Amino acid sequence: MNPPPLAAREVAREERFQMVWTQELNRVFADVAPYYDRANYVASLGLWDWFLGKFMATVDIRPGERVLDVCAGTNAIGIALLNREPTLEVHAIDRSREMQAVGRQRAEARGFRVRSVIADVHTLPFPDDHFDVVTLQFASRHLRVKQVWGEILRVLKPGGRFYHCDMLRPSSRTVETAYYAYLRFCLWFTGFVFRSGPAALNCKEYFIHALQMFYSAEELSRVLEELGYCNVTSKTVFSGMMGFHRAVKPQQA
Repeated sequence: MNPPPLAAREVAREERFQMVWTQELNRVFADVAPYYDRANYVASLGLWDWFLGKFMATVDIRPGERVLDVCAGTNAIGIALLNREPTLEVHAIDRSREMQAVGRQRAEARGFRVRSVIADVHTLPFPDDHFDVVTLQFASRHLRVKQVWGEILRVLKPGGRFYHCDMLRPSSRTVETAYYAYLRFCLWFTGFVFRSGPAALNCKEYFIHALQMFYSAEELSRVLEELGYCNVTSKTVFSGMMGFHRAVKPQQA
């Protein structure tokens, strides 16, 4: 499947996936929350911690900074950040109460406080120029990217940094074909092993289609620059199947 041109991508994605985004994903993440981290470990062939470590290596933090983790899920990022720098003020936002309930338990078990908000991330309930750092990992495929990233730009302080990681659409057709075949197997296997409920099982093809209509690393860099971010950098692994981006909110004139 060839995705629409970059200029029309967001509209096409929303038209195709709006029902899933607004209704079905809530049920999916309520279903998978208790075993989400274990399923990711299995699906990644044990590389899940390596993925997290690669992303965390791109994140520059300083003592006492205020950090927002968008689509925080089970708080893997917040916990990793606090492990590195306990003086951070870490906030998490996610629309899934079930995922954040697991995340809160994980943070508290380690003696960390992550301030949690349950809300739709397309309209962030925070003031302008509020955070030093914002992170977003493995969720943009399920979002109206430009709207969420525009909101992130708004809540960042001038000079604040945005760090992003997600599975991407590879630029190579051969890699892309093999990638989707592997993902289909992983979705089937983890669903079988963890006895996923109907909500998760019914969305298996959605996860493939969402990637087919998503962005490459180069396209995401262009989106960031068009939104007004500066100093945009990116890095990919596994032939573009996963990408890491860093972008900065310009200093006020």
